[in-house]
Amino acid sequence: MGIEAWRIPIVIASAAGIYIAFLILVRVFGVRILGSLSSFDAVVIIMFGAVAGRVIIGHPPTVAAGAIGLATLMCLEAVFGAAQNLRGVRRTLAAPPVVVFAHGTPLYEAMHATHISEENLHSAIRAAGIAKREQVQCIILEPTGSLSVIREGQEIEPALLDGVEGAEHVVRVREGR
Repeated sequence: MGIEAWRIPIVIASAAGIYIAFLILVRVFGVRILGSLSSFDAVVIIMFGAVAGRVIIGHPPTVAAGAIGLATLMCLEAVFGAAQNLRGVRRTLAAPPVVVFAHGTPLYEAMHATHISEENLHSAIRAAGIAKREQVQCIILEPTGSLSVIREGQEIEPALLDGVEGAEHVVRVREGR
């Protein structure tokens, strides 16, 4: 149940290291992995959790090590959550929203950079109740990993596109009409 005193800083450092490693991996491989999970994605996330838990708790596993590891993760989440209110930190930690589809056309460069497939786009279009790609004004990959679908013909308030990478694809075509 207990933990030797010398293991406490190791558990804390392991939890911090795994937390930061996970943030980096999500940044490198894209937030989409956390958005809409397929069964394969869910298995990978569960495996991430198993590996992280094993690394954090160490050997032999104890309840105290688990509690310290969880407390460390919660503290890190609180600190990084509060830090996201700072503009520069938010840009570093969170991926910006990105237009991946505009006016019936996939934006392949943005899709490649964000690890979005055409199947992901088609699924989002269907989920929005839209029958044709031409009826889509844009699809935006949000920082949460979800895809926002906006129908063609809807006026988008300019403030909603502030900070959205690729917003010019939506605005430029609209202004040309």
